[in-house]
Amino acid sequence: MFKKALGLLLLCLSFGTIAQAQDYHYDPTSTTYDPDWLSTFSIIVRDPNTGELGIGVASRVLAVGRNGSTFRGGVAVIVHQMSSNPYYGRIGMEMLMAGLEPQEVMARLVRSDEDSASRQVAILDIHGHSAAFTGGGPLGQAVWSEDRKDPEEAWKGHKCGVDYCAQANSMISPAVVDNMAKSFESTKGKPIADRILDAMDAGLAGGGDRRGQQSAALFIVKPLAGAAGYSDVSEDLRVNDSPAPLVELRRLLTVRRSGEIVATANREFERGNRDQALQQLLQLRDKIPTTDAVWIALAGMYVKMNRKADAFEAIRKAVELNPANKRKGSGGLPKNPTFDPIKSDPEWVRIMSSGE
Repeated sequence: MFKKALGLLLLCLSFGTIAQAQDYHYDPTSTTYDPDWLSTFSIIVRDPNTGELGIGVASRVLAVGRNGSTFRGGVAVIVHQMSSNPYYGRIGMEMLMAGLEPQEVMARLVRSDEDSASRQVAILDIHGHSAAFTGGGPLGQAVWSEDRKDPEEAWKGHKCGVDYCAQANSMISPAVVDNMAKSFESTKGKPIADRILDAMDAGLAGGGDRRGQQSAALFIVKPLAGAAGYSDVSEDLRVNDSPAPLVELRRLLTVRRSGEIVATANREFERGNRDQALQQLLQLRDKIPTTDAVWIALAGMYVKMNRKADAFEAIRKAVELNPANKRKGSGGLPKNPTFDPIKSDPEWVRIMSSGE
Protein backbone atom coordinates (compact mmCIF):
# COMPACT_ATOMS: atom_id res chain seq x y z
CA MET A 1 0.00 0.00 0.00
CA PHE A 2 2.84 2.38 0.85
CA LYS A 3 4.51 1.76 -2.51
CA LYS A 4 1.26 2.49 -4.31
CA ALA A 5 0.76 5.73 -2.39
CA LEU A 6 4.35 6.75 -3.06
CA GLY A 7 3.89 6.08 -6.75
CA LEU A 8 0.80 8.27 -6.80
CA LEU A 9 2.65 11.08 -5.05
CA LEU A 10 5.43 10.92 -7.64
CA LEU A 11 2.76 11.02 -10.33
CA CYS A 12 1.35 14.16 -8.74
CA LEU A 13 4.71 15.85 -8.57
CA SER A 14 5.51 14.93 -12.15
CA PHE A 15 2.57 16.97 -13.40
CA GLY A 16 4.19 20.30 -12.52
CA THR A 17 1.73 22.92 -13.64
CA ILE A 18 -1.58 21.11 -14.00
CA ALA A 19 -3.33 23.97 -15.78
CA GLN A 20 -2.78 27.60 -16.61
CA ALA A 21 -6.12 28.87 -15.32
CA GLN A 22 -6.09 32.27 -13.69
CA ASP A 23 -8.69 33.93 -11.47
CA TYR A 24 -11.36 33.92 -14.15
CA HIS A 25 -14.90 35.31 -14.23
CA TYR A 26 -16.98 34.89 -17.39
CA ASP A 27 -17.77 38.13 -19.15
CA PRO A 28 -20.04 37.76 -22.21
CA THR A 29 -18.45 40.87 -23.72
CA SER A 30 -14.95 39.40 -23.47
CA THR A 31 -12.93 37.46 -26.05
CA THR A 32 -11.77 34.88 -23.45
CA TYR A 33 -13.74 31.92 -22.09
CA ASP A 34 -12.92 29.09 -19.67
CA PRO A 35 -15.53 26.27 -19.99
CA ASP A 36 -14.25 24.55 -16.86
CA TRP A 37 -14.66 27.48 -14.47
CA LEU A 38 -17.25 26.33 -11.94
CA SER A 39 -18.13 29.23 -9.70
CA THR A 40 -20.66 27.40 -7.58
CA PHE A 41 -21.88 26.24 -4.19
CA SER A 42 -21.97 22.61 -3.13
CA ILE A 43 -22.22 20.22 -0.22
CA ILE A 44 -20.75 16.73 0.19
CA VAL A 45 -22.29 14.49 2.83
CA ARG A 46 -22.25 11.07 4.48
CA ASP A 47 -25.02 9.05 6.12
CA PRO A 48 -23.31 6.70 8.60
CA ASN A 49 -26.52 4.72 9.10
CA THR A 50 -27.05 3.80 5.43
CA GLY A 51 -23.46 3.94 4.17
CA GLU A 52 -24.44 6.46 1.51
CA LEU A 53 -22.30 9.35 0.29
CA GLY A 54 -23.79 12.29 -1.58
CA ILE A 55 -23.10 15.50 -3.47
CA GLY A 56 -25.34 18.48 -4.17
CA VAL A 57 -24.14 21.29 -6.44
CA ALA A 58 -25.61 24.37 -8.13
CA SER A 59 -24.13 27.08 -10.34
CA ARG A 60 -24.69 29.80 -12.91
CA VAL A 61 -23.05 27.67 -15.61
CA LEU A 62 -24.48 25.21 -18.09
CA ALA A 63 -24.60 21.56 -16.90
CA VAL A 64 -22.64 21.87 -13.66
CA GLY A 65 -23.10 18.12 -13.15
CA ARG A 66 -20.85 17.22 -16.07
CA ASN A 67 -17.68 18.23 -14.29
CA GLY A 68 -16.47 19.05 -10.81
CA SER A 69 -17.66 15.92 -8.96
CA THR A 70 -15.90 12.60 -8.38
CA PHE A 71 -17.45 9.80 -6.34
CA ARG A 72 -17.05 6.13 -5.49
CA GLY A 73 -19.39 4.17 -3.26
CA GLY A 74 -17.78 2.94 -0.08
CA VAL A 75 -14.75 5.20 -0.62
CA ALA A 76 -15.33 8.95 -0.89
CA VAL A 77 -16.89 11.95 -2.61
CA ILE A 78 -14.80 14.82 -3.94
CA VAL A 79 -15.78 18.19 -5.41
CA HIS A 80 -13.30 20.30 -7.37
CA GLN A 81 -14.60 23.71 -8.38
CA MET A 82 -13.63 27.29 -9.18
CA SER A 83 -11.18 26.38 -11.96
CA SER A 84 -12.21 22.74 -11.92
CA ASN A 85 -9.63 20.09 -12.74
CA PRO A 86 -10.61 16.38 -12.71
CA TYR A 87 -7.03 15.62 -11.70
CA TYR A 88 -8.04 16.35 -8.12
CA GLY A 89 -10.85 13.84 -8.32
CA ARG A 90 -9.11 11.06 -10.22
CA ILE A 91 -5.75 11.10 -8.46
CA GLY A 92 -7.33 12.02 -5.14
CA MET A 93 -9.61 8.99 -5.29
CA GLU A 94 -6.67 6.73 -6.13
CA MET A 95 -4.80 8.03 -3.09
CA LEU A 96 -7.79 7.45 -0.84
CA MET A 97 -8.16 3.90 -2.14
CA ALA A 98 -4.47 3.39 -1.40
CA GLY A 99 -5.17 4.19 2.25
CA LEU A 100 -4.21 7.86 2.62
CA GLU A 101 -6.34 10.15 4.79
CA PRO A 102 -8.22 13.07 3.17
CA GLN A 103 -6.02 15.71 4.82
CA GLU A 104 -2.86 14.09 3.48
CA VAL A 105 -4.40 13.61 0.05
CA MET A 106 -5.42 17.27 -0.09
CA ALA A 107 -1.98 18.48 1.00
CA ARG A 108 -0.21 16.42 -1.66
CA LEU A 109 -2.59 17.45 -4.43
CA VAL A 110 -2.33 21.14 -3.60
CA ARG A 111 1.46 20.99 -3.36
CA SER A 112 1.63 19.42 -6.82
CA ASP A 113 -0.52 22.14 -8.40
CA GLU A 114 1.13 25.44 -9.28
CA ASP A 115 -2.33 26.89 -9.91
CA SER A 116 -3.83 25.81 -6.59
CA ALA A 117 -4.86 29.41 -5.91
CA SER A 118 -7.58 28.99 -8.54
CA ARG A 119 -9.01 25.80 -6.98
CA GLN A 120 -11.66 24.97 -4.42
CA VAL A 121 -11.67 21.32 -3.36
CA ALA A 122 -13.39 19.25 -0.67
CA ILE A 123 -13.05 15.56 0.22
CA LEU A 124 -15.23 13.40 2.48
CA ASP A 125 -14.50 9.70 2.90
CA ILE A 126 -16.68 6.79 3.98
CA HIS A 127 -15.33 7.05 7.54
CA GLY A 128 -16.43 10.67 7.88
CA HIS A 129 -12.93 12.13 7.58
CA SER A 130 -12.78 15.33 5.56
CA ALA A 131 -10.52 17.98 4.09
CA ALA A 132 -11.28 21.24 2.30
CA PHE A 133 -9.22 23.85 0.49
CA THR A 134 -10.15 27.21 -0.99
CA GLY A 135 -7.40 28.79 -3.07
CA GLY A 136 -6.14 32.20 -2.11
CA GLY A 137 -5.52 31.41 1.57
CA PRO A 138 -3.98 28.82 3.91
CA LEU A 139 -5.07 25.20 3.65
CA GLY A 140 -8.33 24.70 5.51
CA GLN A 141 -9.11 28.41 5.93
CA ALA A 142 -11.80 30.58 4.40
CA VAL A 143 -10.32 33.03 1.93
CA TRP A 144 -11.97 36.38 2.52
CA SER A 145 -13.14 37.66 5.85
CA GLU A 146 -16.59 39.08 6.44
CA ASP A 147 -15.15 42.55 7.09
CA ARG A 148 -13.66 42.90 3.57
CA LYS A 149 -13.72 46.48 2.31
CA ASP A 150 -15.78 45.95 -0.83
CA PRO A 151 -19.27 44.59 0.06
CA GLU A 152 -19.85 43.78 -3.60
CA GLU A 153 -16.80 41.53 -3.78
CA ALA A 154 -17.66 37.89 -4.43
CA TRP A 155 -17.19 35.65 -1.38
CA LYS A 156 -15.57 32.22 -1.31
CA GLY A 157 -14.93 29.81 1.52
CA HIS A 158 -15.93 26.52 3.12
CA LYS A 159 -17.00 24.84 6.33
CA CYS A 160 -16.69 21.20 7.37
CA GLY A 161 -18.59 19.52 10.19
CA VAL A 162 -19.63 16.03 11.19
CA ASP A 163 -20.37 14.09 7.99
CA TYR A 164 -20.35 17.09 5.64
CA CYS A 165 -18.36 19.83 3.95
CA ALA A 166 -20.05 22.90 2.46
CA GLN A 167 -18.13 25.13 0.06
CA ALA A 168 -18.86 28.05 -2.25
CA ASN A 169 -17.27 30.67 -4.44
CA SER A 170 -18.54 33.69 -6.38
CA MET A 171 -21.21 34.04 -3.70
CA ILE A 172 -23.24 36.90 -2.30
CA SER A 173 -22.06 36.30 1.29
CA PRO A 174 -20.80 33.72 3.81
CA ALA A 175 -24.46 33.02 4.65
CA VAL A 176 -24.50 30.59 1.71
CA VAL A 177 -22.10 28.18 3.42
CA ASP A 178 -23.38 28.91 6.92
CA ASN A 179 -26.96 28.16 5.88
CA MET A 180 -25.99 24.90 4.18
CA ALA A 181 -24.12 23.77 7.28
CA LYS A 182 -26.94 24.66 9.67
CA SER A 183 -29.51 22.96 7.45
CA PHE A 184 -27.59 19.70 7.23
CA GLU A 185 -26.89 19.65 10.94
CA SER A 186 -30.60 20.13 11.73
CA THR A 187 -32.10 17.47 9.41
CA LYS A 188 -30.81 14.22 10.90
CA GLY A 189 -33.15 11.31 10.31
CA LYS A 190 -34.31 12.41 6.85
CA PRO A 191 -33.16 10.57 3.69
CA ILE A 192 -29.79 11.79 2.49
CA ALA A 193 -31.21 13.16 -0.79
CA ASP A 194 -33.69 15.35 1.08
CA ARG A 195 -30.99 16.61 3.43
CA ILE A 196 -28.84 17.59 0.46
CA LEU A 197 -31.66 19.43 -1.31
CA ASP A 198 -32.70 21.15 1.93
CA ALA A 199 -29.12 22.33 2.38
CA MET A 200 -28.89 23.58 -1.19
CA ASP A 201 -32.17 25.48 -0.80
CA ALA A 202 -30.78 27.01 2.39
CA GLY A 203 -27.64 28.08 0.52
CA LEU A 204 -29.75 29.74 -2.14
CA ALA A 205 -31.75 31.51 0.58
CA GLY A 206 -28.44 32.86 1.86
CA GLY A 207 -27.88 34.63 -1.45
CA GLY A 208 -26.50 31.88 -3.63
CA ASP A 209 -24.35 32.49 -6.69
CA ARG A 210 -24.05 36.25 -7.18
CA ARG A 211 -24.51 35.75 -10.94
CA GLY A 212 -27.85 33.93 -10.64
CA GLN A 213 -29.00 30.35 -11.31
CA GLN A 214 -28.73 27.93 -14.23
CA SER A 215 -27.93 24.29 -13.33
CA ALA A 216 -27.81 21.84 -10.44
CA ALA A 217 -27.04 18.18 -9.78
CA LEU A 218 -27.51 15.49 -7.14
CA PHE A 219 -25.39 12.35 -6.81
CA ILE A 220 -25.71 9.55 -4.23
CA VAL A 221 -23.47 6.48 -4.14
CA LYS A 222 -23.24 3.29 -2.14
CA PRO A 223 -21.56 -0.03 -2.98
CA LEU A 224 -23.77 -2.20 -5.23
CA ALA A 225 -26.65 0.29 -4.96
CA GLY A 226 -27.07 0.74 -8.71
CA ALA A 227 -29.19 -1.32 -11.10
CA ALA A 228 -28.71 -5.07 -10.47
CA GLY A 229 -25.69 -4.26 -8.33
CA TYR A 230 -23.51 -3.39 -11.33
CA SER A 231 -23.02 0.22 -10.23
CA ASP A 232 -22.62 2.11 -6.99
CA VAL A 233 -24.64 5.12 -8.21
CA SER A 234 -28.11 5.06 -6.65
CA GLU A 235 -29.01 8.63 -7.68
CA ASP A 236 -27.77 10.75 -10.57
CA LEU A 237 -30.09 13.68 -11.29
CA ARG A 238 -29.04 16.72 -13.29
CA VAL A 239 -30.72 19.95 -14.34
CA ASN A 240 -28.57 21.38 -17.09
CA ASP A 241 -30.31 24.65 -17.94
CA SER A 242 -33.18 26.14 -15.96
CA PRO A 243 -34.15 29.49 -14.42
CA ALA A 244 -34.89 27.58 -11.16
CA PRO A 245 -32.62 24.52 -11.19
CA LEU A 246 -33.03 23.56 -7.53
CA VAL A 247 -36.82 23.59 -7.85
CA GLU A 248 -36.53 21.38 -10.92
CA LEU A 249 -34.03 19.08 -9.19
CA ARG A 250 -36.48 18.48 -6.34
CA ARG A 251 -39.24 17.80 -8.89
CA LEU A 252 -37.04 15.22 -10.61
CA LEU A 253 -36.38 13.49 -7.29
CA THR A 254 -40.13 13.33 -6.67
CA VAL A 255 -40.69 11.86 -10.15
CA ARG A 256 -37.92 9.34 -9.44
CA ARG A 257 -39.71 8.27 -6.25
CA SER A 258 -43.21 8.42 -7.70
CA GLY A 259 -43.38 4.78 -8.82
CA GLU A 260 -42.83 3.50 -5.30
CA ILE A 261 -45.23 6.09 -3.86
CA VAL A 262 -47.96 4.96 -6.28
CA ALA A 263 -47.30 1.30 -5.49
CA THR A 264 -47.50 2.03 -1.75
CA ALA A 265 -50.78 3.91 -2.22
CA ASN A 266 -52.24 1.04 -4.23
CA ARG A 267 -51.28 -1.43 -1.51
CA GLU A 268 -52.93 0.75 1.11
CA PHE A 269 -56.06 0.91 -1.03
CA GLU A 270 -56.19 -2.89 -1.30
CA ARG A 271 -55.81 -3.15 2.49
CA GLY A 272 -58.95 -1.07 2.86
CA ASN A 273 -57.30 2.26 3.71
CA ARG A 274 -58.97 3.97 0.76
CA ASP A 275 -59.07 7.55 1.97
CA GLN A 276 -55.42 7.44 3.04
CA ALA A 277 -54.39 5.90 -0.28
CA LEU A 278 -56.29 8.49 -2.30
CA GLN A 279 -54.76 11.29 -0.26
CA GLN A 280 -51.26 9.98 -1.03
CA LEU A 281 -51.96 10.10 -4.75
CA LEU A 282 -53.52 13.56 -4.55
CA GLN A 283 -50.49 14.90 -2.71
CA LEU A 284 -48.20 13.35 -5.32
CA ARG A 285 -50.32 14.84 -8.12
CA ASP A 286 -49.98 18.29 -6.60
CA LYS A 287 -46.18 17.94 -6.43
CA ILE A 288 -45.68 16.68 -10.01
CA PRO A 289 -48.84 17.68 -11.94
CA THR A 290 -47.18 17.23 -15.36
CA THR A 291 -46.38 13.53 -14.82
CA ASP A 292 -49.02 11.53 -16.69
CA ALA A 293 -48.40 8.28 -14.80
CA VAL A 294 -49.71 9.86 -11.60
CA TRP A 295 -52.94 10.89 -13.33
CA ILE A 296 -53.35 7.33 -14.64
CA ALA A 297 -52.86 5.92 -11.14
CA LEU A 298 -55.39 8.41 -9.81
CA ALA A 299 -57.88 7.50 -12.55
CA GLY A 300 -57.52 3.81 -11.76
CA MET A 301 -58.22 4.42 -8.09
CA TYR A 302 -61.28 6.51 -8.93
CA VAL A 303 -62.61 3.68 -11.12
CA LYS A 304 -62.29 1.25 -8.20
CA MET A 305 -64.18 3.77 -6.04
CA ASN A 306 -66.90 4.06 -8.71
CA ARG A 307 -66.18 7.78 -9.14
CA LYS A 308 -66.53 7.85 -12.92
CA ALA A 309 -66.57 11.62 -13.38
CA ASP A 310 -63.31 12.01 -11.45
CA ALA A 311 -61.81 9.06 -13.32
CA PHE A 312 -62.58 10.59 -16.72
CA GLU A 313 -61.17 13.95 -15.64
CA ALA A 314 -57.92 12.24 -14.65
CA ILE A 315 -57.84 10.22 -17.88
CA ARG A 316 -58.33 13.36 -19.97
CA LYS A 317 -55.41 14.97 -18.20
CA ALA A 318 -53.19 11.90 -18.72
CA VAL A 319 -54.00 11.91 -22.45
CA GLU A 320 -53.46 15.65 -22.70
CA LEU A 321 -50.01 15.30 -21.13
CA ASN A 322 -49.10 12.25 -23.20
CA PRO A 323 -51.26 11.44 -26.27
CA ALA A 324 -49.47 8.07 -26.53
CA ASN A 325 -51.72 6.91 -23.69
CA LYS A 326 -54.51 6.54 -26.27
CA ARG A 327 -52.70 3.93 -28.35
CA LYS A 328 -54.42 0.60 -28.58
CA GLY A 329 -51.26 -1.47 -28.34
CA SER A 330 -49.28 -2.60 -25.32
CA GLY A 331 -48.84 0.14 -22.72
CA GLY A 332 -51.85 2.16 -23.85
CA LEU A 333 -54.89 2.80 -21.66
CA PRO A 334 -57.23 0.78 -23.95
CA LYS A 335 -55.23 -2.37 -23.03
CA ASN A 336 -55.25 -1.65 -19.29
CA PRO A 337 -57.77 -3.99 -17.59
CA THR A 338 -58.20 -1.55 -14.69
CA PHE A 339 -60.38 0.58 -16.95
CA ASP A 340 -62.55 -2.27 -18.33
CA PRO A 341 -65.59 -1.13 -16.28
CA ILE A 342 -65.74 2.23 -18.14
CA LYS A 343 -64.48 1.33 -21.63
CA SER A 344 -68.02 1.16 -23.05
CA ASP A 345 -68.89 4.59 -21.74
CA PRO A 346 -69.31 7.26 -24.47
CA GLU A 347 -66.92 9.56 -22.60
CA TRP A 348 -64.18 6.93 -22.78
CA VAL A 349 -64.74 6.54 -26.51
CA ARG A 350 -64.69 10.32 -26.95
CA ILE A 351 -61.38 10.70 -25.08
CA MET A 352 -59.69 7.78 -26.85
CA SER A 353 -60.76 9.00 -30.29
CA SER A 354 -59.94 12.68 -29.77
CA GLY A 355 -57.50 14.12 -32.25
CA GLU A 356 -57.86 11.28 -34.74
